[in-house]
Amino acid sequence: MRPYERLSPPPTGSTITFSQGQPQVPDDPIIPFIRGDGTGVDIWPATQKVIDAAVAAAYGDRRRINWFKIYAGDEACERYGTYQYLPEDTLQAIRSYGVAIKGPLTTPIGGGIRSLNVALRQIHDLYACVRPCRYYPGTPSPHRTPEKLEVIIYRENTEDIYLGVEWREGTPQVQELIAYLNEQLIPRSPELGKKRIRLDSGIGIKPISVTGTKRLVRRAIQHALRLPPNKQQVTLVHKGNIMKFTEGAFRDWGYEVATHEFREQCVTERESWILDNKARQPAISAEDNARQLEPGFDNLTPAKRQEAIAEVEGVLQSIGASHGEGRWKQKVMVNDRIADSIFQQIQTRPDEYSILATTNLNGDYLSDAAAAIVGGLGMGPGANIGDEAAIFEATHGTAPKHAGLDRVNPGSLILSGVMMLEYLGWQEAADLIKDGLGAAISQREVTYDLARLLEPPLDPPLKCSQFADAIIRRFRTTRA
Repeated sequence: MRPYERLSPPPTGSTITFSQGQPQVPDDPIIPFIRGDGTGVDIWPATQKVIDAAVAAAYGDRRRINWFKIYAGDEACERYGTYQYLPEDTLQAIRSYGVAIKGPLTTPIGGGIRSLNVALRQIHDLYACVRPCRYYPGTPSPHRTPEKLEVIIYRENTEDIYLGVEWREGTPQVQELIAYLNEQLIPRSPELGKKRIRLDSGIGIKPISVTGTKRLVRRAIQHALRLPPNKQQVTLVHKGNIMKFTEGAFRDWGYEVATHEFREQCVTERESWILDNKARQPAISAEDNARQLEPGFDNLTPAKRQEAIAEVEGVLQSIGASHGEGRWKQKVMVNDRIADSIFQQIQTRPDEYSILATTNLNGDYLSDAAAAIVGGLGMGPGANIGDEAAIFEATHGTAPKHAGLDRVNPGSLILSGVMMLEYLGWQEAADLIKDGLGAAISQREVTYDLARLLEPPLDPPLKCSQFADAIIRRFRTTRA
């Protein structure tokens, strides 16, 4: 490993390693942190204080985090020079120590990087963006029943339109691409008919791969297996009714993971219907089972009817013995929903969902919409996880007009710290923070963003640093 240009790792502490995608965590890990731009100057000190207090309260002297300050965003430019938003020192530190946590970062102007957050995810192949959305009682919400929503969004992080392969309208490259598509590729694709791309278009590419899809869904199912039985469900979110070979393929490949790699632990929604029909009516024929499974069965073509019957026979033959007679109810349920439908269903039927596995763009919208239900991005944590690294982050922006005023809500970064502790396997410390944060909010000890929405409004609200102190004050202090 080459020496750092302008960094000095802590003199004590051990390195987190990875085995088969899982972290191997010592009791004294070195963990890099990026303070963040704008309000990072306020929320990071509050977060570090809470995390350190929780680790000490849970484990005494047996465990501690050795923090390693690294740089990105505006602070990196101050240290490394103009446009050095993401220095090699920072990338090397994350590669070396595996787990990092960061505050919000400015979108660069110049320098060739569209988004530092996206760059960090792609450089370190952090393919799973994980966004839990949970309601803490007392948090102001625009929703009438926010407590019913408790979902974890697994958003694919490295492909889809976020890969950033696009060409501006009018450039020679886009004109060449449009000519090739219109004159050669589309005419050789009969299913596209006479479609044409307008000559004054910009073009973006939307790749969705087997590899990217399966490793995301695999991680989502593994997470579901750790949840209580009533939350063991994974919903594949897609727009496959329109984009059949990208979004639709995401759904199909996700089902392949469930039914091939996790066959003993999973059941699909359609399989459960077939098995339930058979359990309730043991003498039911395959044809009648298919009739109940498939709406309008009798109006289908003979070939389609036979497909439905074959599906029923295949399910009963392959998993009837292992999943039948109600045994499927103890398995992870894997289903799918159209993206626009799930947006309204997390509001109208939120308690029906647990883990949502999504493509990149759908997950971007959906995670923010779910966060709004439980109190906004100020209460929304996030993690970006790969097989050899993980970065935990605040999900909101830098809010520079509030920087240095000690007033913003540090909840997003603190809860991202909770996710980091859970990832390390330090559940006791994570639980202390969740309990303390929930108790503080329920007692109306909140920062201005929540205080102004309370009924009646709270005046004066807590400062950012005071909110951290309130959380620590309300820890339960039993040690592991």
